[in-house]
Amino acid sequence: MGWLLWAVCGGIAYVGFGVLFTWVFWRNPRVPPRKTPAELGVPFREVWFPTVGGKRLHGWLTAPVEAGRHQGLVILVHGWGRNAQRMLPYIRALAAAGFGSLAFDARHHGLSDRDGFASMKKFSEDIRAAGDFLEKQGEKPPFAVLGLSIGGSAAIHAAAHDSRLRPVVTVGAFAHPREAMIALGFGRFVLAPLAPLLFRFIEWRVGARLDQLAPEKNIAKVPAVLLVHGTHDTVVPPTDAQRLWAAAGGRAELWMIPHRGHCDVHVEPEFFPKVIGFLSQGLSASSPDDQDPGVKRLG
Repeated sequence: MGWLLWAVCGGIAYVGFGVLFTWVFWRNPRVPPRKTPAELGVPFREVWFPTVGGKRLHGWLTAPVEAGRHQGLVILVHGWGRNAQRMLPYIRALAAAGFGSLAFDARHHGLSDRDGFASMKKFSEDIRAAGDFLEKQGEKPPFAVLGLSIGGSAAIHAAAHDSRLRPVVTVGAFAHPREAMIALGFGRFVLAPLAPLLFRFIEWRVGARLDQLAPEKNIAKVPAVLLVHGTHDTVVPPTDAQRLWAAAGGRAELWMIPHRGHCDVHVEPEFFPKVIGFLSQGLSASSPDDQDPGVKRLG
């Protein structure tokens, strides 16, 4: 019986280690922005606005460089462990092209409130909270969304559930959160046998099934998406972009940029002209009245 007791204790310890590892692994760096749009000469206002759970988000509301040249508003969403500062190159290019923007720190990032942990679901909720805030400021939808990495994946999910958010541009978005975590090393090697259990633990903690959150399960509900991905992306495989494009059912454009990785596609000379052209066309064509059945706003 001694060996059985040791086996049971060892199994409990193994599961406990897996859960503890998941708890610790699931922590993002929380670093405040050190630069603002002022350093770019872009007019901006620091703002705070509410999101789910009574939390507050920190952001920058920027205006076009040339007064009276307003082409629309773009919600800018950073990636995992980053903050609004990551979006400064985008803010500058959009402002020069006549767009206003709202860049914000997602929950548990930057200067925004802590909330236990970050997740794609919370990113999505925060994007919709940004839409709520813009409307309360007197701005009229639609609002375009441009998101990087998990911010892009969350943008697809948010737009699929909120008809004010369109068009959408993603940079390095993943197709499914489960596979994205596996690609980064989670649930592999010594923890591989525990992976199904650990993913169920994650779903319990997030409060949603990963299949329900997956961008490839939601992208067909979004009328206009531009999927941008570097062919040398080693964080999110380029095949994820191809899967998203296939799942969109003709509603998405795919732009694979040769020799670019996960974080440098915006330095491609044609990047901003193409993105700005897509946003201009999408905002002029979109209407909040084309809401799909079941699509709801946050709150």
